[in-house]
Amino acid sequence: MNETAAMQGDQQVGRSTGAVRVLDRDDLASTIRILSANPVENVFVAARVRSAGLDRSSLGCPMWGFERNGVLRSVCHAGFNLVPVNADAEASAAFAEFAGQDRMCSSIFGPSSVVLNLWQRLSDRWGGCWADVREVRPRQPVLSIDAEPAVAANPEVRRVTLEHWDAYFEAAVKMYTEEVGVSPIQGNAAGYRFYVRQLITSGRAFALFEGPRVLFKADLGSVSGTVSQVQGVWLDPELRGRGMAAPAMAAVVNLARTVTPTVSLYVNDFNTPARRAYLRVGFAPVGEFATILY
Repeated sequence: MNETAAMQGDQQVGRSTGAVRVLDRDDLASTIRILSANPVENVFVAARVRSAGLDRSSLGCPMWGFERNGVLRSVCHAGFNLVPVNADAEASAAFAEFAGQDRMCSSIFGPSSVVLNLWQRLSDRWGGCWADVREVRPRQPVLSIDAEPAVAANPEVRRVTLEHWDAYFEAAVKMYTEEVGVSPIQGNAAGYRFYVRQLITSGRAFALFEGPRVLFKADLGSVSGTVSQVQGVWLDPELRGRGMAAPAMAAVVNLARTVTPTVSLYVNDFNTPARRAYLRVGFAPVGEFATILY
């Protein structure tokens, strides 16, 4: 969607019984109601809405809402990540029409069937930059745990402080580049440095160190209500296959559960070692995501 359209809060794309518009602060209660229906699945969007509200100036991007018969039924975070919430086929079609031909996001993620349907509609309607993707990850199991880990935790995993800022930042860049396929500091090094620093200063970055060296790391990328979502999990490649991941993740679960009772994450279906480690820790499947990477 172009900048002019994005700023027009009253702009609507009609359907026979539904329409899309940009939400504002008056829609906060209805939006939280939708997000609260599935707190694990919706933690990414819920964390941002609960901390910043719905004003574009504070949220950093518009939040679209799909109404049917005058009732808000679905929302869509329309920023660097395009994230549909509670979107049925009609809502996805309306969001695809509202998005316009100018892609503003670098990824689309969320429940697998919804994301794949939305991406197909965007590609069919607009083609071009919506259709041309770098990678499609159609099956990413969503896992959660709300009890003590099933394996003993590594007691040396701890919260990171700014004392280890440089080493942790370097590990975060390695993790992101390995996971996504591009460097997070390409074109916006200052922004990523600020993001990692925020994780550290908010107590949401965890690591295992050997002197100044980071052996293992993980972050709480999203925290909302009773759920937190782990992201950025990385183990030094030289140490993989030695059984270190599960005890380290167990420690992360224990630390995260001092923040929220439920800890979640999602993982690529092809990452068999990671999936095995998470299951050993006690994570259980609760859904499936998909991610479209541009």
